[in-house]
Amino acid sequence: MTLLQVLFLLLLGCFTGFSAGLLGIGGGMIMVPFLTFLFTQYGFPAEHIVHMAIATSMSTILFTSLSSVRAHHKRGAVRWDIVAGLTPGILIGGLVGGGEIFAALKTSWLSLIFASFVGFSAYQMLKNKKPKPSRVLPGKKGLLGVGGAIGFISSLVGAGGGFISVPFMTWCNVAIHNAVATSAALGFPIALGSAMGYIYGGMHIEGLPANSLGFVYLPALACIATASVFTAPIGAKVAHQLNVAQLKRVFAGVLFLLASYMLWKSMQSFGLIA
Repeated sequence: MTLLQVLFLLLLGCFTGFSAGLLGIGGGMIMVPFLTFLFTQYGFPAEHIVHMAIATSMSTILFTSLSSVRAHHKRGAVRWDIVAGLTPGILIGGLVGGGEIFAALKTSWLSLIFASFVGFSAYQMLKNKKPKPSRVLPGKKGLLGVGGAIGFISSLVGAGGGFISVPFMTWCNVAIHNAVATSAALGFPIALGSAMGYIYGGMHIEGLPANSLGFVYLPALACIATASVFTAPIGAKVAHQLNVAQLKRVFAGVLFLLASYMLWKSMQSFGLIA
């Protein structure tokens, strides 16, 4: 990579680390569109670009989540009981989704899945519909199932699961600041299960660029992870200074922008636009 490319990836890491701490979304929703653009400029094989962007993005969350959750934990905001209930399902769902299913999906469909779920999550958050006061989190079996869905879907779109877990927790009357902090903690098991699947699923794929481990592009992973661990605690600090309405608007606005880009990328892959 050139010096300019390295600097750009470091800047991306700073921005996504901050976003991970601020919004509890692991930074994946920001990284995937930008890495898709960068890998296109690098001349990577078109049929593997979105796969590699998603896999590399998710792998960086292994590092970002640790830095982010440490800052949230110091403020006592992480609901570790929820983390314990969701993690087993998340690991199973991430392994399943990040393996053969991920490798078999075409770029056009991966982009469309990403755009659809991100856009829906933004709408749900912006709508700000109040949950029933009596609604609570489900029991152990329910959390296992929800965790499996979060892990599976997150592995397909390369995000830390915050776009599902934050709306789910707020829907169950978990305070938004606790939901964001808990989502940051969930980023690690989501990334771990998914990354293992990406590596396994891409090990026998021909035509991947040099310095790739399965679908994970290691140079980009190193640059982004190095920068993001320093800015995630800053984002976490800012998150606790914003009120609930501000935090939800920021969350929804970022998601709408990124969903729009990936929808455009999907339409290109389908041949519907030039």
